[in-house]
Amino acid sequence: MLGSTSNMSTHPEPIIGRLQPLEPDLAVIPAGWFLMGSEAGQDNERPVHRVWVDGFQLARCQVSNADYHVFLCETRAPAPPFLKDPHFNDPQQPVVAVSWYEAARYCEWLGGASARRYRLPTEAEWERAARGGVEGKLFPWGNEAPATRPGYSERWRTGPERIGRSLPNGYGLYEMCENVHEWSNDWFQADYYAHSPERNPPGPEGGTRRASRGGSWRHHIKISRCAARSSIPPEFQYADYGFRVACDLIP
Repeated sequence: MLGSTSNMSTHPEPIIGRLQPLEPDLAVIPAGWFLMGSEAGQDNERPVHRVWVDGFQLARCQVSNADYHVFLCETRAPAPPFLKDPHFNDPQQPVVAVSWYEAARYCEWLGGASARRYRLPTEAEWERAARGGVEGKLFPWGNEAPATRPGYSERWRTGPERIGRSLPNGYGLYEMCENVHEWSNDWFQADYYAHSPERNPPGPEGGTRRASRGGSWRHHIKISRCAARSSIPPEFQYADYGFRVACDLIP
């Protein structure tokens, strides 16, 4: 299994001078109501319920190795596993095997050099964004099976693909529901939907696993449904786990 619970790699090579954080290209996700969950999925996706999400911004792409390299050089943080593996180290592939804690630290670092406060999206924000403004469909494009997507059988042979290669959804977001699982800010609770608040649900107050969303290059079905939920302990580092950043709208 391509996963790790401890960091086995070293710091990147020292650099001369200061690198500036690579500000992500952000899409505006408008405020609004949507139906969260699915009757076609697992029990933890039920009940389908009406949720309001305030407007926010979400990165159009997953954080890349090139983005993360700047963070490593500036903070001297330990590099994630697989960074020297040729299947995972292309600068434009999404960074993988980053724990939830490391993803959260990246967001904090990115915001430290910006007027924005970057963070991980909540589950509700992520699902609203993944749907791209289309209500009641299984996938960002509709209900057609993932195998019908262009070039599906030729993709993800040995790892994730470069970011920004798939067709964007209705909000201009790339690789939503595919490539790598993406950390959310929420703790995971299987029955949370039964009692979650109607407006801007923040997730449970605590837990042992952090929620994640999206599909995985290593799964038999490579693209997930918009409502599909997954989770692992926040310290785990898996080769199909990455993230993308979010931030509030600046008034």
